[in-house]
Amino acid sequence: MNPLLGAEQAVLGAVLLDPGQLSHLDWLAPDHFYRPVHQALFAALRKLQNDGHPALAAEKPVPLSWVTDAVDEASLHVRGLTAAYAHTLISACPRPAHAPVYGRMVLEGAIHRSITEHAIRLHQAARADALQGEVEGALHYADVLTGVLSDLARRWGTEPRPVAPTTPPATAPTGPPPVRADQVAEDEWFLLAILADRPRAIDEVVGWLRPGDFADPAHGQLYRCLGALHHRGEPIDRITLLWEAQRRGLLADGTLSSDQLTAICDGVGPGSAEWLGELVMRSSVTHTAATSARAIRALAENEALAPGQLINHALHALGPLDEVRTRWQTANGRPAPTPTAPTPSPNGPPPAQVHAALARSSTPRPVSPPSARPGSAPTPAAARPPSRGHV
Repeated sequence: MNPLLGAEQAVLGAVLLDPGQLSHLDWLAPDHFYRPVHQALFAALRKLQNDGHPALAAEKPVPLSWVTDAVDEASLHVRGLTAAYAHTLISACPRPAHAPVYGRMVLEGAIHRSITEHAIRLHQAARADALQGEVEGALHYADVLTGVLSDLARRWGTEPRPVAPTTPPATAPTGPPPVRADQVAEDEWFLLAILADRPRAIDEVVGWLRPGDFADPAHGQLYRCLGALHHRGEPIDRITLLWEAQRRGLLADGTLSSDQLTAICDGVGPGSAEWLGELVMRSSVTHTAATSARAIRALAENEALAPGQLINHALHALGPLDEVRTRWQTANGRPAPTPTAPTPSPNGPPPAQVHAALARSSTPRPVSPPSARPGSAPTPAAARPPSRGHV
């Protein structure tokens, strides 16, 4: 049996056997379940709880009406649910008292699934923007993904903070879509030609344009050579640029050739370095967004990665996009964006996050109010219950 399917069946079976277990699952939502029939049934159980169903106050055994009413309510929203399947769920539950642990497994699956879905949307938006020469869609979905990660961290009871994975996920390199690659390369070529012909124009872009923003690595290295000569106050022409490229080993390793340098230095035409630099930055934003999205999707598809680690690694993967966005907004005279993740509290995780972590414990324990321990941080045992020591 699929472990996630087994966990979904077990938590529903536990609540059908013992309605009181719902009080230990207040952090679990219907949309955390993968199967629609399970979503509808858990939502129905929540509704019966909110309506004060008599089974909640009844002594054991639980009245049959608890099961039949739940099936009737869920059947209003989904097809194919029968009383026989409800009894299958009951049989799938080894121990009703373990409902919080089963629910935690369901939440783990939902976290991986949700992050995967939003990473795919970010990647699609980035590719669409790259085709249209825009960046707004990619930046919007990056903000959406950041909000999702913060919400999932709150539900899981962990402090959201960017953490680099020990082994970066393996992803194929990304670049501009084929239909735009030639245009991007041409924009970069013209920009370098202008900078080589009019070195003072470097001042218009040097504050926010970086070598890594160029889609063509050779163009990025050439921009680095131009920047080095400009920084040292040395003259820039075809000979000095060729010498700088040779000193950096770019001719020996085949990154650049003397013919490429000559073509750029002799191919100048009218144009604005700032405007062309912004075009290069647009491509860099969408390229970086696509790269971050692919890295996050690879992380989310690793089922062995614990939810707390996944959330923090995903926030780290968004870091390069935040850096590029800051420079993009600087180039356009816009204010810098807010940080991707909230700054960790020096006094430990907020009480709500501690409560969420404790609520998933197999033996729920009360959380001490903040006033009981003024000025002190939660103890490690409170912030990290034994049941989630793997995060």
